[in-house]
Amino acid sequence: MIFEYFQNITFGQPHFFYLLILVPVLIAWKVIKGRSQQSAISISSISGLKNVSSWKNVFRHTPFLLRLLALTCIIFALARPQTRNDEQITEGEGVDIILCIDVSGSMTAQDFTPNRMEAAKRVAADFVDQRTTDRIGIVIFSGESFTQCPLTTDHAVLKAQIENIRNGLLEDGTAIGSGLATSVDRLRTSSAKSKVVILLTDGINNGGLIDPGTAKEIAKRFKVKVYTIGVGTEGFARTPVSTPMGVIMQNEKVTIDEKLLTSIANETGGKYFRATDNKSLSNIYKEIDNLERSKVQITTFKRFAEKFYPFVIAALFFLFLEVLLRFTVFKKFP
Repeated sequence: MIFEYFQNITFGQPHFFYLLILVPVLIAWKVIKGRSQQSAISISSISGLKNVSSWKNVFRHTPFLLRLLALTCIIFALARPQTRNDEQITEGEGVDIILCIDVSGSMTAQDFTPNRMEAAKRVAADFVDQRTTDRIGIVIFSGESFTQCPLTTDHAVLKAQIENIRNGLLEDGTAIGSGLATSVDRLRTSSAKSKVVILLTDGINNGGLIDPGTAKEIAKRFKVKVYTIGVGTEGFARTPVSTPMGVIMQNEKVTIDEKLLTSIANETGGKYFRATDNKSLSNIYKEIDNLERSKVQITTFKRFAEKFYPFVIAALFFLFLEVLLRFTVFKKFP
């Protein structure tokens, strides 16, 4: 209990602990004084005192020990024990970010470990951990788009929603235009100075009600910067495919509309990236993280609560007990 108490305690004036050197000095003085008094007493014979023993002799040093305890408590009180509470106030400009993630069937291809979708979810969760002061939302798309999580600073909710992303939630396909348009709509009413969409896909646009070019113009209209990521190795990738005989693995050609993704990124002020494995995908998110830093100033206020009162009370108690014992039980008569 005492150990836990001192774990949360700091001392405002720790230099007073140098006074603890008085404790061994007083003990040494007491020992020397006791020996000098014994040598000054001359007794012709101690045969009659051999059996003399009482509890007073055993506890005769108790008042002195109480005085040492009182002195120690006073020194601790002078050192000003206190607890500290840090209060942070965040000021400045954060960034509102939508993670727009392709969840089409091709995202289960295994050219990433364990597959593209799981790799994308993992780096997205890591990205969320790095953006402590930003609002982040999630949009998923395949043949249609859906808001998985609106803008929030609750990272626990965000990471739970990222974990819940899986293939088959929406009609299959790759509706890049719809995914981007839904993402921009989530940011349309945002008052943040910087609004960003990170769009990740592994295919070409082949569905949805909104053309990618139209979605790009909407993003430009609302000053939303779009970073695009094309996911997939070069050549072919092993992909699970459903057949009447069940799910089989086939080598599917990796087809990414890099021209479209580059156009969307460049015209909105963002940048296009190509990820061919887990490491390159992780590095892309780190680069985006560095490019879109929040302009946030965190001011920390330190509040201290004084905790010396228990030591003062303990010192007074030990002094009172010493005086009481010295003038009653251990009183010396002339």
